[in-house]
Order: sequence, then C-alpha cells, then structure tokens
Amino acid sequence: MLDADRSGTATASPRAAATELAVPAAALQALPRAGLAARCRHAVLSPYARLSLLLALLAGAATCVLLFEPQRLLTHGWPPQLGGAAAAVVFAAAYGLCTVAFVPRPLLNLAAGALFGSQLGLGTALAGTVLGAAVAFGLGRALGQDALRPLLRGRWLKAADGQLSRHGFRSMLAARLFPGVPFWAANYCAAVSRMGWMPFLLATAVGSIPNTAAYAVAGARASAPTSPAFLIAMAAIALPALAGTVVAWRKRHHLRGK
Repeated sequence: MLDADRSGTATASPRAAATELAVPAAALQALPRAGLAARCRHAVLSPYARLSLLLALLAGAATCVLLFEPQRLLTHGWPPQLGGAAAAVVFAAAYGLCTVAFVPRPLLNLAAGALFGSQLGLGTALAGTVLGAAVAFGLGRALGQDALRPLLRGRWLKAADGQLSRHGFRSMLAARLFPGVPFWAANYCAAVSRMGWMPFLLATAVGSIPNTAAYAVAGARASAPTSPAFLIAMAAIALPALAGTVVAWRKRHHLRGK
C-alpha cells in the first residue's frame, strides 16, 4: 500500500515492501535446488551413465547364464508341463534373451531342432534370433550409441561405420551369412552405427536362415548320425565355416602385404 509523505511523494508501506522482498528471496532459495536436480538428471541421463548401465545389464545377464546353464536343455529336455505352441513361444523368448546374454546360437539352434523337430525348430529359432537381435539393437541404440560414436576415430572404425550406415541391409546380410562374425558383435556394431531398424531386422531374418536351418536339422537328426539329412546338415555347417576361414586367412595375408 502506498502512503504519501509531507512532500507529496508516494512511498510503499512496510508490509508491501516486505511482500515484494519475500518473492525474490523464495525464488533465490529455489535456484540451488533446481540447479542440483538438473545436474543430477544430466548425470543420470548422460551417455557414459547409460553405457555403464548397458555394461551392467550385460554382465548381469552373462552371470545368470553361467548360474542357470541353459545348455542343460540338450540333456534334460524341455519342462514337461509345456507343450505345443506354448512351448515354442516360451522357447523363442528364452532363445532371444539368451543371445543377448552371449549364449552361442549354434547351441540354441541344436536345442531347437532336438526339442521341436526340423521345421518347427527352424521357425522357433528364427523367431528367437530376430527377437534377440532386436533387444540387443535397442539396448545398444538407447544406452550405448551416444557414448561410443565419438570414439569412432580410427580409419578402419570410420570405414566400418560408414559401410553399416550407408549400406545397412547388404552389410548386415553379409555379417549374418559369414560364419566368423559373432552374433552379439554384429548386433552392437549395428546399434552404434546409423543403420535403420527395418534393414537390420530384415537382413537378420533372411541371413540367418541357412545356418539356423542346418543346425536345426542336425539337432533333430542327432539320434541318427548316419542319416542323409544329418550328414547334409553337417556339411552345410562345415563348408561355410571352412570357406570363411579361408577368406579370413587370405585377407590377413593381403593386409600384411600392404
């Protein structure tokens, strides 16, 4: 409230002045709290914090695999309370999670063939393959890309990143068909690049068919190792592996020659 003094000048009353000073004081007290909250939020959501979370999740998943030993499916079989389509769906989900935890796909493919036969085992294993690739790609893209992309400074790393980013489907198809590229490594390398979701998933589904089918048939015919189907499946596994070894050996000498 304004009061007039003897000279005619309007002055603020003590109550009004106290009210006007209280508002800036409250705002000033809130600034440190807001700044601390912003700094905490920035630290939690920073690229390196998210990368640390990704590494912790992968370490925890690998530990669970070592403790529960999913490879026992090959010796003990599938739980008897599950059967038919429900068993296939559960196995596909478990397959995908196991691949994220670095369980080798050949072992899972053999288990799929042994448990469900050649055809259903192939379909179940492919579904698990695509699911596991999608989970790994999503985790790498959300938690690791921002922290790892600034580290792509070497000539070979930049070349690989450019190849994956510009020719996503073709590059990933070759990685899936080539037996020497680990499944998890291809997933996380693709996640760090600028490859799109659809080329990645489509190339994974198409490129994984030959190798997955060979292992599924081998697992389904493991009880008859002299059958033509088992022998053909083993040949389909061994020949690409041998060809991949030869190509890698020649590339090694070619690079040394340079």
